Amino acid sequence: MTATDLAPIAERAAAPAELPMPTRTPGLDWRPLTREDVPALTRLVTAVEEADGAPYRMSQEEIDEEFDGAWKDHARDTLAGVDADGVIRAYARVNQPPGDARVVRAFLDGAVDPQWRGRGIGRQLLAWEEARGRQLLAASGKDLPARLAAFTDDNAEATVRLLRAGGFTPARYYAEMRRPLDVELPAIDVPAGLSIVPWRPDLDEQVRLAHNEAFADHWGSEPRTAEDWSQGRSMFAPTWSFVAVDDATGEVAGYLMSGRFEHDWPVIGYKAGYTDLLGVRRAWRGRRLAPALLATVMAAYRADGMDMAELGVDTANQSGAHRLYEGLGYAVFHSSTLFSIEL
Repeated sequence: MTATDLAPIAERAAAPAELPMPTRTPGLDWRPLTREDVPALTRLVTAVEEADGAPYRMSQEEIDEEFDGAWKDHARDTLAGVDADGVIRAYARVNQPPGDARVVRAFLDGAVDPQWRGRGIGRQLLAWEEARGRQLLAASGKDLPARLAAFTDDNAEATVRLLRAGGFTPARYYAEMRRPLDVELPAIDVPAGLSIVPWRPDLDEQVRLAHNEAFADHWGSEPRTAEDWSQGRSMFAPTWSFVAVDDATGEVAGYLMSGRFEHDWPVIGYKAGYTDLLGVRRAWRGRRLAPALLATVMAAYRADGMDMAELGVDTANQSGAHRLYEGLGYAVFHSSTLFSIEL
């Protein structure tokens, strides 16, 4: 079905006029989140990650940067459940990215303190998130296919049950993969006519445009605006990021962006470099540029004393990325699922 076959987004979203506030929560008062809540929110998120056995921890810097973005209205798009001592015991937020051009999406995120679970708070938060998501989709005015979406780790069993009970169904499956660096690294030549150079600020806008092109045919990917692209860089590792440039034209043919998540290392028990983004533009595909970029970054990780190279992959990616990574020695160690309601 194409966008022209769909009813207007305002009709499909079925946005409620009023949001269902989580009022049946004895001991909690509700208000929007603010940036001043970042330390308290970090403590809550850490407690949830520990309880759910997540192989990572969100840093305070990462949580702080969630408040970046001129398009976000935190007063309307977030909630904090605060107990009598002023401690945040639950939160919810909804984000509708500004660049969506093929599918307009509302991402739902929230959590309940493990000590406060089993009281029906999560169900009420999810109902609020869905309602606010529907409002944001309707307000987008984009008559496109639409999606209410929520990511969760597969071992966060309470969240999985909550989403299923709320009418969300699995839409996509993701795997975290890692490769040891204390074994022989792949020897892959850079394709003729291309050079792999360190990432530089003056290349960043070209890399953004290359990313939007490279991921145009990937499920769930939407164009990134310049502002959106520049957000979420608190863990960005420039010295572990590379750009493939066409020698003849100077065009960006591909790119690899890395993150350095040092706060995760005590949790996982080793030091790792993480490949956040990897893409090759269509005109340069089929020349083993992606493996060459990965070989380059693996060498950089190892040179800096890392034990593992890590990355995440959409297991149904039609580009064959999963097979590519396995062929380079990566193996799955964690999984997550995107749950959605398609509108």
